[in-house]
Amino acid sequence: MNNEVSLTVTDINNYIKNIVDGDFFLSNVTLKGEISNLKFHTRGHLYFSLKDENSNINAVMFNYKNLGLNFIPKDGMNVIVKGKVSVFTTGGSYQITVSNMKEDGIGNLYILFEQLKRRLESEGLFSPEHKKKLPRIPKKVGVITASTGAAVKDIISTINRRFPLTEIILFPTLVQGVGAKENIVKMINEANKTDVDVIILGRGGGSIEDLWAFNEEIVARAIYNSNKPIVSAVGHEIDFTISDFVSDMRAPTPTGAAELVVPSKVEIQSYLNDYKGRIISVINKKIKSYTDTFSKLKSTYILKNPISMYEIDEQKLDNMLEKLGSIMTYKLERGKSELNNLSKMISPNMLNRLDKEKIKLENIETKLNLLNPENIFKKGYSLTLVDGKIVKSIASVKKGSIIDTKLSDGIIKSEVL
Repeated sequence: MNNEVSLTVTDINNYIKNIVDGDFFLSNVTLKGEISNLKFHTRGHLYFSLKDENSNINAVMFNYKNLGLNFIPKDGMNVIVKGKVSVFTTGGSYQITVSNMKEDGIGNLYILFEQLKRRLESEGLFSPEHKKKLPRIPKKVGVITASTGAAVKDIISTINRRFPLTEIILFPTLVQGVGAKENIVKMINEANKTDVDVIILGRGGGSIEDLWAFNEEIVARAIYNSNKPIVSAVGHEIDFTISDFVSDMRAPTPTGAAELVVPSKVEIQSYLNDYKGRIISVINKKIKSYTDTFSKLKSTYILKNPISMYEIDEQKLDNMLEKLGSIMTYKLERGKSELNNLSKMISPNMLNRLDKEKIKLENIETKLNLLNPENIFKKGYSLTLVDGKIVKSIASVKKGSIIDTKLSDGIIKSEVL
C-alpha cells in the first residue's frame, strides 16, 4: 500500500487530455445538434451547448473562427459543426472546439417560438398603440421573479441605489420548470390588484429551455391584459422571449429594468437644479423688465412734477366754471327779454277782461262757501245718519237703531230707545 503511487487530480486530467488529443478521430469530428444556452462573450467568443434527444456537449467557437459565419447563431437552431474534441483540464470537462458551423434547419422549440410570435403579432398583442407609458417617478414597484437568485438582488440593489424613496413589493414566483407559467400568471394578476405603479417581470439568463415559461401563450396574454405597465427583463441582452415583445417595454437585463423604472436621484437633483436656474432666470428677466419700465416712467414729466397734474385739472375746472357762468348769464338775460316781450304783448283790454273774470270767480266762490255743509254745521246745524244714510223722517228710525249725529267738530253716536 505504501509503495503505491498517488496521482493528483491534475495528473488524471492531463492524462485524459493526452489520450483525447492523440485520438485521430476526435481531432476532426463533425457533429449535428441543437444550440442551447448560447452566450456571446464580450471578446467575441461563442460559448454554447450542442444537444440531441439524450445528451449534450459543451462547445466553444473562438472569435477568429466565427468571424466568417453568414448567420447569427440562436438558441434552438439545429447546426452542423466541425471541430476538435478537447479536455478542459481546469474544470475536468471535455468540450468541442468548433472551427466551422453551418445551419441544419431550426429546432423544435425555435419553431414553436416563431409560430406563437407570428400568431400573437397578427392579433395585435405587440402593437405599439397598446403599450402603456411608464410613470416618471413610481411610488411603488412590483417585482415578479424568483425570491432568490441574482435577478431579484440586482433589481432591489439598483432601485435602492438610484431612488431609495421607491417602495419595492416582491411577488415571488417559479421562473422555470413545471407550474412556472401558471405561477407567473397568478403573480401578474395579484400585482394588478395592488397599488403598484409599474411591474418588473424577469429572471436571470439561461438556455432556451430555462426561459421557456416566458414564451408561453398564457403568460403573454396575462401581460397584455395587465392594467399596470410591465417591463420585461428576461435573461441576458441576447435573449428574446415572447414576454419581451408583448410587454410595455423590454430591458436587456434585470438591472437594466430597474434603471428604466426609477429615475436616478442624481439626475433628479440635476433636473431640479436646472429647473431652479430657469425659474431664477425668468424672475430676474421680469424684475429687469419692471425696473426698466419704472425707470422710464420715473423720468416722465408727470412723475417728476406730480402737482402739475392737479394744476392742469384745476385750470380745466376754472375754464369749465367760466363757460358755465357765461351760459347761465346768457340764459337768464334771454329769459328776461322774452318775459318783457310777453308783457308788452298783453293789451289794456285784456287786462280789464281778466279783472272781470276774476270778479266772477270770486262771486262763484262765495256762493259755493254758502252751500258748503261744513259752513252750515258751523252755524249750529247737524246731520243725522243711520247706517250711513241721511235721516229725513222719524219713520226711518227704529228702536235700537244706532244713529250718528254729525256736528261741525265731530260725530255723536246714540241709540234710539
